[in-house]
Amino acid sequence: MGFLGFGEKETIADFVNELPDSGVTVMSLKALDFVVPDEWTNFTDFDEMLRVVTGEEDEEFLESVKNRAIELYNDKSEGYQSAMRLYRLVDSTDKALGAAALANKAAERYSLLSFLDYLTPKADTAQAIDLTLKIIAELLAFTKINGIPGDSVGDFVAALADYGGESKMRMAALVCFDGLIPLGPDFADAVLNKLDNLTPSELAGNDTFSGISEDIPGDDDESKLGFIRNGFAATQEWIGSFISEHNLTPDVVIGQLRDYVEVSDDKLDYLAAFLDVFTNYFQYTGTQTLAVRLIERAVNEV
Repeated sequence: MGFLGFGEKETIADFVNELPDSGVTVMSLKALDFVVPDEWTNFTDFDEMLRVVTGEEDEEFLESVKNRAIELYNDKSEGYQSAMRLYRLVDSTDKALGAAALANKAAERYSLLSFLDYLTPKADTAQAIDLTLKIIAELLAFTKINGIPGDSVGDFVAALADYGGESKMRMAALVCFDGLIPLGPDFADAVLNKLDNLTPSELAGNDTFSGISEDIPGDDDESKLGFIRNGFAATQEWIGSFISEHNLTPDVVIGQLRDYVEVSDDKLDYLAAFLDVFTNYFQYTGTQTLAVRLIERAVNEV
């Protein structure tokens, strides 16, 4: 999808600068502008982000902030690299297909019909698990970025109400692309029901869980499943309020997406699979969130 690999020598500035400014991920997120109007600035240039976030123009000061942000990210005793790993992992487990063919195309309508041979809609249980694990990954990344314990569910839920910019866009995409479209308007209740009937062994067989398991509080899969259930249940009120506040329904979201993705009414079951495979919205906006938080901290330390 045009992203740099996760290597030792890359800086947070590199990660931002390598974000593609076009492609399916960007177009899909733009389709959600009606949910977060004028709140998301799609930064793909770290120096531009520096100027906007700091409100400064002095080059010497900006260079000092940039260097400090890079130092903070590179410091493994901080939680920033772990947060980046989480943002990447939850998007990488569904990328078995050659999505790069789409990544470099700009300003085109993408025909879902062209890719049906590659796509298989997920079973509801698999979709529910993946949605839940994205929320848990967001919770864990939040705690790592803010240097608080990983089981700080209450702090995370309280912070959701204040989410803005790229963070709010990420949660909007999660609600719309991973919740409403594949699972319907009452997806939060349906997901919690799935979790209540999920066994630790079923959870252990999920690739995303395998990737982030070490970060989830708990001594074994059963206790980790308990944390996941409780973590998701704690976000239900926020999810319901978010959907109600923005009058979100599957039809509304799909209507907005039709400006960017060509799909016929009889192929809507494949839309969630298309978005799952051909977008990196979690990693994309997560990279932006990390960079913004690093800049905000660095400003206070130079």
